[in-house]
Amino acid sequence: MRRSSRTGRGSAHRVGRGSGAATAAVAVLALSAVTAGCKAQPAGSAPAAPSPPASSSPTDDAKPGKDGTQSATPSASAKPSTKPSAPPTSSPKSTPSADPQATVLMASGSQGKQVRELQARLRQIGHFDRSPTGYYGSVTVTAVQSFQGKRGLSRTGRTDTVTWQRLLGMTHAPTAAELNPPTARPAAKPDKRCMTGRVICISKNSRTLSWMNDGKVVSSMDVRFGSQYTPTREGTFSVYWKSRHHVSSIYHTAMPYAMFFSGGQAVHYSSDFAARGYSGASHGCVNVRDEGKIASLFAQVRNGDKVVVY
Repeated sequence: MRRSSRTGRGSAHRVGRGSGAATAAVAVLALSAVTAGCKAQPAGSAPAAPSPPASSSPTDDAKPGKDGTQSATPSASAKPSTKPSAPPTSSPKSTPSADPQATVLMASGSQGKQVRELQARLRQIGHFDRSPTGYYGSVTVTAVQSFQGKRGLSRTGRTDTVTWQRLLGMTHAPTAAELNPPTARPAAKPDKRCMTGRVICISKNSRTLSWMNDGKVVSSMDVRFGSQYTPTREGTFSVYWKSRHHVSSIYHTAMPYAMFFSGGQAVHYSSDFAARGYSGASHGCVNVRDEGKIASLFAQVRNGDKVVVY
């Protein structure tokens, strides 16, 4: 049996360019394999078995034997008492509960400006070790639990009015730079291929993307890449297709602000990246987690602009 020599480096999305029915058929078949790579998958796993998003409720705050619900098992030799039991004089010890008068302001799944401020304030006092994202995911839940635990509050992971007022009293109003730093990590020194013209300059080492015009950085943002099974290609490319409301025809998942540069591989916004961070991976695409930043980038980039991945 002859082995097929097709590599499958293309997109499942038909661009509509070809020189005949046979060419179009081959192109569509080849492109289908790589666009499938844009659905998020867990880092280091085979693409066929993506794991579910990380839990937003860490279990390290729920230790056995401290919730007051466990009771001792009676011994088989114990004799029943003939005297009526006296009413208990005190309730068993239990984990402190949340203030019944407190109102929950933010919790897992919340997003917006107040979440970003919460994260910036937690970062000021060492409970949040990354840049604010505006999304209340598992990392934020853990940070809030840490803050609550050190202040003698119930470690619910939810930000109620008591937790919020305590945090306000210990921190200052975040500056614009604290609320919206360019990236979670310092942007890498641009590759020499990025120093001329209009370039989307993407560093795998720093996991950052910089939009550059004639050697000057206009904006930077955090990105993540494909897993070891479906790596993001490296080299010099150009944007050949932009699709604002793109949806993968293989996985039926949203790929907003998609800018295709190599077959089915594109730079696009990822809600999964925004929620889980670097605990996941794409199937080859360059994921951006800040929707506002990629929306601005999408508006500036033109077909034909250079893309450098290194």
